[in-house]
This record gives sequence, structure tokens and C-alpha cells, in this order.
Amino acid sequence: MTEATTVRPSTLPRTTPKIHFQVAMPQPNSHLFEVSLQVSGWLAPVLDLKLPVWTPGSYLVREYAKNLQDFSALAGNTILPWRKLTKNHWQVGTNGVSEVTVRYRVFANELSVRTNHLDSSHGYFNPAALCFYIPEFTEQPITITIVPPQADWRIATPLTAVSGMFNTFVAADFDTLVDSPFEIGTHQFYQFEVLGKSHELAIWGKGNAEPERIIEDTKKIIEVEAEIFGGLPYERYLFLLHLSPSMGGGLEHKYACSLIYPRFNFRKQDKYESFMQLVAHEFFHLWNVKRLRPKGLEKFDYDGENYTSSLWFSEGTTSYYDLQIPFRAGIYDAKTFLQNLSKEITLLQTKLGRKVQPVSESSFDAWIKLYRRDANSDNCQISYYLKGEMISFLLDLLIRERQGNERSLDDVMRYMWENFGKAEIGFTPEQLQGAIELVAGKDLSDFFASYIDGVEELPFDEYLAPFGLRLEADIDENQPPYIGLKAKAQNGKQKIEFVEFGSPAQLAGVSADDELLAIDGMRVNADQLNDRLKDYQPGDPIQLSIFHQDELQTLPVTLADPQPTNYKIVAVENPNSTQQENFQNWLGIPLANLKN
Repeated sequence: MTEATTVRPSTLPRTTPKIHFQVAMPQPNSHLFEVSLQVSGWLAPVLDLKLPVWTPGSYLVREYAKNLQDFSALAGNTILPWRKLTKNHWQVGTNGVSEVTVRYRVFANELSVRTNHLDSSHGYFNPAALCFYIPEFTEQPITITIVPPQADWRIATPLTAVSGMFNTFVAADFDTLVDSPFEIGTHQFYQFEVLGKSHELAIWGKGNAEPERIIEDTKKIIEVEAEIFGGLPYERYLFLLHLSPSMGGGLEHKYACSLIYPRFNFRKQDKYESFMQLVAHEFFHLWNVKRLRPKGLEKFDYDGENYTSSLWFSEGTTSYYDLQIPFRAGIYDAKTFLQNLSKEITLLQTKLGRKVQPVSESSFDAWIKLYRRDANSDNCQISYYLKGEMISFLLDLLIRERQGNERSLDDVMRYMWENFGKAEIGFTPEQLQGAIELVAGKDLSDFFASYIDGVEELPFDEYLAPFGLRLEADIDENQPPYIGLKAKAQNGKQKIEFVEFGSPAQLAGVSADDELLAIDGMRVNADQLNDRLKDYQPGDPIQLSIFHQDELQTLPVTLADPQPTNYKIVAVENPNSTQQENFQNWLGIPLANLKN
């Protein structure tokens, strides 16, 4: 690293530079992308370059700069001085030249939708994890040329190709570049049309995915979601699908989405339905969060955290719709929809953190908690995806019941789209609450205080009752007495991974990371724990032997009653005519069908 004179970016004169990236991958097995950034028409004495620390849609500072190496700056054949000012900030001394070329390499061996991956089979990158931005010129157009390592590798990206320039694409600004992933390789590629708009599906990897089936069901999802919002806000949209050994997930973009899913999970019906929920979720985001954004995300700061308390709506409401949309599209039936809702309720009701962390706080603290789990996470935090999904469910029922099924949460989405999303004006929490109250025709101050900004238990039965439904908690008759710990075999030891706050184990002094040894003097391992506990009754005392920080301890533990492990939505006994009518108008089938 050679020295450059430090100049504050705010003192730089205004110029209109041309910005061009070239991304090559001459040795894919090295996992190194070779990047060249050419800046033309530069007039200032220094050139400031920053690499984002996060990418929109994934609310965690991921420190992409850790993968950057071999930085250099040139003017022709002349080496230019440069220095690092912060972890993600490079500054080049230009010495009066107007043409600057910056070269660097980025290590890419993390297969996920939010990072980069390069090997002999393909290259995938998110520009946030690969491309610098010039702080003063994030609104300038940017061109990017891809140099594949082999002639048969093709390119899939939502960016528009530049006419007359081979493998070159243009982004209107840096935000657009960041929002445009690249898949380079010999992927399967399909084109199809929906509502007069062009769509593409690129699939990388081997597995049992059936492209024709996926495309047909994706068409249905697109049509249902377009109906909610009154059309499609694009001319072309790209679905990128990576088939992985075991990972599942997605990342939304404005004109595309990146999906990753276990390669052999497409044949079994429930696994396939989960994949279509993923498609529905990421596609719904092209409205909710890509264009309809909380105020805190109206303009992205790529240098650090972007705070908002409204991810319960941006992500949680989207999660509620990813259950609804496949049902509305005919991919699964009403019974399956309710079963899927029941599974989500079970996840929520078996997490103690729902009683500790408000969902608005969960949203605000996403950067330090949701993606940075530890042994105490389930005791003290709740996912804004999960609880936001359930809050959205209750709000949908509330609106439908008050408005005789003439309105629903769809009307909230349409109102927010028309008033904030189309113009990409960020909304405040107060404006969101006002929109929901307007559609519901009811003051919801108590609802928001109790369930969004507070930790009161969600009143499922109160909102289900008008539709002839109730929530049933199930305790398996073969379930052992409750001890409140989870253990797992790890490197030949039986490690205690989690101890629930207030449980018999926690009250006795057991901690996460202790080593499980014995019950009443007899060795026990993690796989045997539940079976061994079945030999006891609630209220029985046991002697639990552990190693706590290598110290042998035997603790008296009093077992408690089994806890519910499953919740399901069921029909009430003897529903009245109003309940039956509400249910029929909501889900389109007779309530009596649930018992068949």
C-alpha cells in the first residue's frame, strides 16, 4: 500500500465521471473474481471508493470487504498511491490524471443468495459484495462487462444489455447495480410470458426440480399477486434458482429474485409446496419492501445499519402472503393453508422470546440479534418474520370480520402501494398504522401497543371465533415430563445447547454449554434423554449430573408437566350461521369440510 493524501470526500469538486466495471474469472477453481474498475473523466485530486458492508433485503452487516484482496490503482502504466481509511473505504491519489483503473480480486466461495460463489460450474455474485461505489456519484449510470472463462458460459441478470457491446450491461445508478445479481455459467434457462410481461428462469445445479411444473405454478403466483396490486411494475423479471445440498432461502430484488433450495426437495409434495411459498414470498417483495419501503430504508446507507421498526410488515406480512398466495393460486387447498398457518403458530407459541421482545424491537434489532443467534436467543427474542406473519393474519381476520369480508389485508396493501409504493416514498410506523385503521374502520392503538410494541400474547381465539375456528393446543400422550433443556452429541460429548428460562433445568442451575452426563447416577446421552424421562412423572425429583466448566455437579431437578408442542386451527363445535358464512366467504369452502 502506497500513501495518498487524505482529502475529505465532501470537499471533492463535482464531476460527471464514467464508471465501468469488468468482472473476469479466468481460474474459477481459485474462487477469485478479478475485477477492474475504470473511472473516466475524473477531475478531483483523490478518488474515494467504498465497498458496501451489507446488501438490502438481508439485515446484517456482512463485512464484504473481508474477501477483497490484491488492490491496486493505475493511470495507464503508472502506479497511483492509495490508502485505506476505514475497513471498507479506499482512497486513491489521482495526481491530476482523469483516467483511473482500479484492480482487485474478491474471494467467492460462499454459496448463499447474499454473497458470491465461483467454482468450475458457475459464477454468481451480488454486486454489493463485489463492486465499489464512489460516495459522491452513486446516482451515475454504471456499465459492467462480464468476461466468462469459457465460451459456453452464458449470463443471466436483470440488467439491460448494452447494444453493440459484448457481455456488457448498464445500471441506471449504484442502487440498481446492487439490486441486480449475476449468474454466469451453463445454467438451464427458460423464458415465459405472464400478463404480457417477459419472465426468465435460470436454474444452476443438479437435482429433481421440474422446470415445466415450476414455471406453470410460478405463472399462477404472478397472476394472483398482480391482481392484488393492479398489475406488474416491470417489463422483465428474472428468477434465479440455485440447487444446493441442503440450504434454502431467498433474496428479493427489484427486477429479480435469487432463490436457493435443497436439490432433491422438489418431488415430495410438502417440500415442493414450501418451495412455491418461497417463490411467492420473494416475488411479493417486488412490491412490499423493494418499492414500498419503511422510511428507514427509503434511501440506502451502504456503510452501516439502516434502522426501522417496521420489518414486521415488510417481512412478516410478506410471510403471511407467502402462505396465502399458493392457496389462492390453487397450488394447495384451504385445509393445507390452515395446516401451514398452524405450523407457524406452533413455531411462535413454542418460543419463550415472544414474551420478552416486542416485534417492533425485533425489527429494529435485526442487525444484532436475528442473524446472530446464541444459546439464549430463544429465551429473549422473536423473529419479526414469524410474529409479523401472525399479526398480519389477525389483522386480516379483524378487517374481514368488521367489513363483512368486503375488505381484507389486500386493501391495506393496495392503499400502501398507491400512496407510498408507486412513488417509492418511505412510510413511517404511524402512517402504516393509519392505513390499517382506515381500512379496518377502527382505532387500533391498543392493538399496536399490546401486540406490536408490547409482548402480550396474541389472542388467536378472539380473532378466529367469528370464522368458526379456534386454536387447539396439543400435548402428545407419549411426551415425557418437562425438563426444559436441549442437548446434542458434539465431538464425543453430550453438550447442552439450550436451557429454557424458568424451566426446571434452569431453576436447578443448568446452563447452555454444560455437558450432560447422567440421570440418577446412570449415564444418559442426548438421544436417550426423552426416553429416559418417560420413566418419571411430573413432580418427580431427579438427580442430574453434568460437567459445568469441567466441574462435576449433581443438581436436584423437579420435573414439571409436559408443555404443548403443537397448535392447530380447528373448527368450533356447533358453529352458528354467521360463523359458517364468514368462513365460506373467506376460504371458499364450507366450514364442515374441515372435519372431513
